[in-house]
Amino acid sequence: MKTTHRIVYGDSARALRELPRNSIDLVVTSPPYPMIEMWDDLFAQLDPRVARLLSSSEGDLAHEAMHHTLDKVWKSADSRMKKGGAMCVNIGDATRTLGGSFRVYANHSRVSRTLFGLGYHALPEILWRKQSNKPNKFMGSGMLPPGAYVTQEHEYILLFRKGEKREFASAAEQVNRRRSAFFWEERNRWFSDIWEDLKGERQAMKGKGPRGRSAAYPFELAYRLVSMFSVRGDTVVDPFSGTGVTMLAAMASGRNSICVEIDPEFRELVESSISGVLKMANEYNRERLRKHMELARRNPAMKHVNDVHGFPVMTKQEKSLEVPMVRSVEKVALDTFEVEYSDMPVRLD
Repeated sequence: MKTTHRIVYGDSARALRELPRNSIDLVVTSPPYPMIEMWDDLFAQLDPRVARLLSSSEGDLAHEAMHHTLDKVWKSADSRMKKGGAMCVNIGDATRTLGGSFRVYANHSRVSRTLFGLGYHALPEILWRKQSNKPNKFMGSGMLPPGAYVTQEHEYILLFRKGEKREFASAAEQVNRRRSAFFWEERNRWFSDIWEDLKGERQAMKGKGPRGRSAAYPFELAYRLVSMFSVRGDTVVDPFSGTGVTMLAAMASGRNSICVEIDPEFRELVESSISGVLKMANEYNRERLRKHMELARRNPAMKHVNDVHGFPVMTKQEKSLEVPMVRSVEKVALDTFEVEYSDMPVRLD
């Protein structure tokens, strides 16, 4: 089995429109967050109105202008999305003071509004709780009512589906779906509406591009979403690729990917990450197997046997589950990579 992965540097909305229709199975992304100061220059680069509105303290209009830029990307992705395809958007709300007035800018509801307008069905969302360890977490007037306000310690992972549930009509599609299953215990953890076990990542950037740093989500967040909402061989798209975390998750899980990034300054960092993905992906997947085997040893209720790896599993749906192992990663063209997977499934003692 082989998968192909391509990263495109340029405008996201335009790049997505150049993809074939019905070519996207899943979008996993985290866009720039409107009204978060670190993204101001990028939004102003894409829409000059933004800088003018911020300088005149017109926060609501600036917020809307920033989202208008994101709307173009959601619409382009939708135009290439298959029926039954899913869209996963990690985004946080913003708090900001403009003109002496403090308020929250609800990015999650604004993104939802656009996708509802495009006909997407909302699925239950996930709250990614990113706790703060600061001793002075209170804001505003401190201990004095009523001017204090709560600290935001979560982001949203918004989940949408294009139309009704995806169908797997042919026998081959059904077999592939069963191979793409996840473990019972992963289902219990991943499909909770609060994720508290993942830490955010912030990486310093070299140079003086549109961003001084990235705000990449962790590899496991992308890996979970790719595993939850696609099957092996699907095409996963990230319109705001950044450091390429979604691409790495697709490589590790046996999916194809197309990622778009406006800033070519990321190329060196992305290629560096890809050069280590074979080791990283296989270590991660072996750890999945190891954790499951430890649980199986302690849980006599697991009475079914996985046909691929040979260990006990809880349900019949896990009997054909196969955790992929990367055999090789090859750069086949500029910003295009091919991943080949082992034909021999791992069987741990």
